[in-house]
Amino acid sequence: MSLLFLTRAKPLFLSRYLSSFLSPAPTNLLRRSFHGSATMSEAEKKILTEEELERKKKKDDKAKEKELKKLKALEKAKLAELKAKQAKDGTSAPKKSAKKSSKRDASDENPADFVDPETPLGDKKRLSSQMAKQYSPAAVEKSWYAWWEKSDLFKADAKSSKPPFVIVLPPPNVTGALHIGHALTSAIEDTIIRWKRMSGYNALWVPGMDHAGIATQVVVEKKLMRERGLTRHDVGREEFVNEVWKWKNQHGGTILTQLRRLGASLDWSRECFTMDEQRSKAVTEGFVRLYKEGLIYRDIRLVNWDCVLRTAVSDVEVEHIDIKEKTLLNVPGYDKPVEFGLLTSFAYPLEGGLGEVVVATTRVETMLGDTAIAIHPDDARYKHLHGKFAVHPFNGRKIPIICDGILVDPNFGTGCVKITPAHDPNDCEVGKRHNLEFINILTDDGKINTNGGSDFTGMPRFAAREAVLEALNKKGLYRGAQNNEMRLGLCQRTGDVIEPMIKPQWYVNCSMIGKEALDVAINDENKKLEFVPKQYTAEWRRLLSFVIYSYGSSIINLLTITMDLNRWLENIRDWCISRQLWWGHRIPAWYAALEEDERKEVGAYNDHWVVARTEEEARKEAAEKFSGKKFELTQDQDVLDTWFSSGLFPLSVLGWPDETEDFKAFYPTSVLETGHDILFFWVARMVMMGMKLGGDVPFSKVYFHPMIRDAHGRKMSKSLGNVIDPLEVINGVTLDALHKRLEEGNLDPKELVVAKEGQVKDFPNGISECGADALRFALVSYTAQSDKINLDILRVVGYRQWCNKLWNAVRFAMMRLGDDYSPPLTLTPETMPFSCQWILSVLNKAIAKTVESLNAFEFSDAANTVYAWWQYQFCDVYIEAIKPYFAGDNPAFASERAHAQHALWVSLETGLRLLHPLMPFVTEELWQRLPSPKNTERKASIMICDYPSAIENWTNEKVETEMETVLASVKCLRALRAGLMEKQKNERLPAFAVCENNVTSEIVKSHELEIRTLANLSSLEVLLKGEHAAPPGSAVETVNENLKVYLKVNRAINTEAEQEKIRNKIDELQKQKEKLQKVMSASGYEEKVPANIKEDNATKLAKILQEFDFFEKENARLVAETGNEQ
Repeated sequence: MSLLFLTRAKPLFLSRYLSSFLSPAPTNLLRRSFHGSATMSEAEKKILTEEELERKKKKDDKAKEKELKKLKALEKAKLAELKAKQAKDGTSAPKKSAKKSSKRDASDENPADFVDPETPLGDKKRLSSQMAKQYSPAAVEKSWYAWWEKSDLFKADAKSSKPPFVIVLPPPNVTGALHIGHALTSAIEDTIIRWKRMSGYNALWVPGMDHAGIATQVVVEKKLMRERGLTRHDVGREEFVNEVWKWKNQHGGTILTQLRRLGASLDWSRECFTMDEQRSKAVTEGFVRLYKEGLIYRDIRLVNWDCVLRTAVSDVEVEHIDIKEKTLLNVPGYDKPVEFGLLTSFAYPLEGGLGEVVVATTRVETMLGDTAIAIHPDDARYKHLHGKFAVHPFNGRKIPIICDGILVDPNFGTGCVKITPAHDPNDCEVGKRHNLEFINILTDDGKINTNGGSDFTGMPRFAAREAVLEALNKKGLYRGAQNNEMRLGLCQRTGDVIEPMIKPQWYVNCSMIGKEALDVAINDENKKLEFVPKQYTAEWRRLLSFVIYSYGSSIINLLTITMDLNRWLENIRDWCISRQLWWGHRIPAWYAALEEDERKEVGAYNDHWVVARTEEEARKEAAEKFSGKKFELTQDQDVLDTWFSSGLFPLSVLGWPDETEDFKAFYPTSVLETGHDILFFWVARMVMMGMKLGGDVPFSKVYFHPMIRDAHGRKMSKSLGNVIDPLEVINGVTLDALHKRLEEGNLDPKELVVAKEGQVKDFPNGISECGADALRFALVSYTAQSDKINLDILRVVGYRQWCNKLWNAVRFAMMRLGDDYSPPLTLTPETMPFSCQWILSVLNKAIAKTVESLNAFEFSDAANTVYAWWQYQFCDVYIEAIKPYFAGDNPAFASERAHAQHALWVSLETGLRLLHPLMPFVTEELWQRLPSPKNTERKASIMICDYPSAIENWTNEKVETEMETVLASVKCLRALRAGLMEKQKNERLPAFAVCENNVTSEIVKSHELEIRTLANLSSLEVLLKGEHAAPPGSAVETVNENLKVYLKVNRAINTEAEQEKIRNKIDELQKQKEKLQKVMSASGYEEKVPANIKEDNATKLAKILQEFDFFEKENARLVAETGNEQ
């Protein structure tokens, strides 16, 4: 069966294949496989569409079936010969062999022989007696995972003597479904953990799920409204929380099931949930310990407030949009769109009839809470207003005019700035500097409260915006509006416009623990934390430096300012950890309301809070703190930020705060793999909390994977129709099904049209079934692409076709090995044929390079190295090179045939182990089909076999160098064939090799069989230059300075075309000669240029002149043969 023309992993033309697999080094092979070569034609550069790939696949399938029929006919003939010989000798074949041979003898194949029997769930997969003729991802990937899991092959042992290697899966949201980012995370982490497990480590990959406070609460609230027409406030906290638990138990965790489909070898016996009993215990303990050490405190500050959810939200849950001018946006809770992107000016009358000052704002409704007007102290226009007051037009409140050189730019606008400390981050800082009054004008659901005045009380904030404008206009104070560029923060979950609100919240002081976290990554003397790629070390320094040296809340600046300043304001503040939700970890703090207190509301006195692990413990502490006083305890209604429990995750998944066997064996973990977008929000917090509470960094290395974009580099968005569901890639999906998914979403009609058009453009025929292996391999191979991945589905399709090539390589091997083949326990490469020595040597290099790349976290290089060996060296060269040994029953090849079988088995078995971490399903299935050495215990699964390591006596540089000459010769001969033969390009032709010296002549002669086989020649005659003339009627190609090859065609060659080719080469050589001669004749060349460079240049020139002379003579030969002189 020929494997030369099977569909490739990346859609390329045959000429590309020829130039690629004959490249001299694996790195070059790899480079050409994905990026082409400098000499590619325009036709070669064409990218095949998915439809064209399918046509090509069908064509290749027919060719393979034809080849199989030939092989079967040959085997039948050989069997007949064997039977005749056995009849003559009176011998018979073993019963087992005869039985299997009789199956092959049947004129009609039994289709059932090619179909895997049904396997009971959890049992080892039952394989068909015959390998299917085509690779099917669905068939191959079925049953293996359930068996792996049931057999505890993923399970780590805390008592093992092996060195530990631990990864904690970044916990996906309980509400989540698998998206392409999860697939990338899974592919990379599973590659690492499988590799380490096979490399002798006690490998643990811990699965977990995040309770996702806001996301889950939103889902259940919508369900409650949809099914019962009730809000959470209607049912009350206790019943609502019970509803969430019901939903979680019924629907949560879908993503963990989907991860199994990707082959993720997670230790499911240690699966955890951030709100299960042990994790909740860890959260409470962490809060209490940090509070007792003075690192958690309560304060009143500005926060990001969502008026729909009625809670503070973290920075990572806020998305920003840029608005260039007046823009209408839909806001939840409003019947009509709201205006943004306008800067409104209005006047404040001055006290005592001194005139007015004009201010401007993008949020005019906030003027109801203004408590000052700021001017620059050096602004001469307003010197007379220092210490004066303006009068609020709606409530008569005196508003001081203050001088602030930090905030006010006298050259911007009027030079006067309204100050609303309770509703703007910059104004909040001004309020603190000048001890201003903080007036909150909004209720938690975004309505104007009584502080805003009776005329506006109860109005939604954006309705109040219009009412305030109207009222200002009536008073003659409105001064107009103009377009204003701005950034607007929206809540990811609700789409609500984020409102800066001043609220009492719980905070973590990050200055001390932030400095410790910074040092472990940048202090060379005590470095415990490494980032990959290294560029993120600088980002780490910058972000945590902001944390260490600043103070305040975690509010985002909504003004139009530079990105750097935005990042400064995002990260300088202490961490706000309280959320006004019902779903989450209830804050373990109780408020002691004393009988003697004048103000009775909860939280009125900040020193009345007691933090404890339980209410009973809180009561004891309160009794000691308020000795002899009567009090009532009320637990804080708020819950903790989800990132708090996530920050504890590397500790809590291993049993902390208890001294469990797991915690002692596996903490700290080894590697964190995640996206760089949460460097601060999650990674930094884990490091800070791990060091403070766990006594050490939670991991020693952090690998940041790129962010996935579509093939055009665009962010994936439902409105663009470019979102890729990994399961749709694995299982395949039609275009209609893609459209249906969009229709079931919540896109508006215009967005739906655009999204469908995008799908038609990107997936005109839907997405072919690719399988998990192909998707995993594609994602890992993409990781070299900087910090972004432009994912092209056709590349995944290409890897699915490559799996078909692996499949057929093993089919070929099984036919060549035979039923009674027993693999050797050891190999002696030096006794093997040339091609066998070569495949083992290049396999050895591939192993060394792959392991080196994995150790360096260069996963793309590892994937591409394995791919290059399998594709270009094993399938394209070795399998073809050994075919003569198996053609017929030639006794002259008996020894070579036996050696080829051994090298074939070793290459397959080793190559599958090398590939397994990247493609677990297909490698398991193919490995299970391989025979194993007799009298040795076979491992149950490939995943618990040893990962390959380089074997010293396999490497043979001499053999590799000689094979480079062989492959270069084959490349040139095939190029000649492609240029000369318009039809019947597979016709065997005679060839000649003209060598410059005896050394080259001996190399070519000794490998004449390999060249003849790979180049499909009828004969190869080796000639020595000077002793033999060039064969007439042939075309020439230069292999290197010591070797030319000629191909003789059984008809007149196109002399004009050959002469044109030769003239082009002569022109090229002339340019090289002139350029080099110009360098060598330059002034001072002899005196200034080092001797070794002059010697190299002289050698180069001699070779150019030699080549020049050769092609001049070739041209003369063609003229003499045809009389066609041009």
